[in-house]
Amino acid sequence: MPRLRQVSRAEAAPAVAAMYDRLFPGRDPVAEPGTVTGTPGNWWTVFALAPDVLAHAQAGFALFNSKLHAVTPYQRELALARAGFSGGSQFVFSQHCKAARHAGVPDEKVRDLPAWAVSPVFDAADRAILAYTDEVVLGRGRVQDATFAALREVLADEAIMELTYAIATYGMHATICRALRLEYDDVLERVVEVAAPDGGGAADVMGEISR
Repeated sequence: MPRLRQVSRAEAAPAVAAMYDRLFPGRDPVAEPGTVTGTPGNWWTVFALAPDVLAHAQAGFALFNSKLHAVTPYQRELALARAGFSGGSQFVFSQHCKAARHAGVPDEKVRDLPAWAVSPVFDAADRAILAYTDEVVLGRGRVQDATFAALREVLADEAIMELTYAIATYGMHATICRALRLEYDDVLERVVEVAAPDGGGAADVMGEISR
């Protein structure tokens, strides 16, 4: 379950209720979860706790789908799927894999996104976008000059501005989903102490190894 309370249809603000009507017609998404893409849908029901924040996020989705952008849907969705993977969000990655296919990214490229650096299916333009994406997300914006020069061979300044904003936005969404355990990111912490067989709680591990 998400870490925060979900907003039922009965308590939803008017704008949230209208959104529920579009995404969850005829039902309460808390009592009857599920979306057309197969997700639980709790991204929406938790964001509904702050209607203004939800509205801001929705406006961002509309912005990225504008037909007026210099960056193409193919380029954007290739980057956003990778941003989800690099950001450690199964939800963002999974959703944007689907969006990437819809934007014309071939199945073999979607399949190889986790290990794009060693895959032969990506051309030079793809690789410039993916390298830039990783440095924005994993390097937290510390983009190397060589990486930026390669990107400039592919995209105009206007497109780079749009792409950077989109990558950073979805890096944020990946962080939020992990922090609040939303959708497919509702997973337990996997890095935990594993008890020793005898139940001992203290041991000089390096000392034992070096004897």
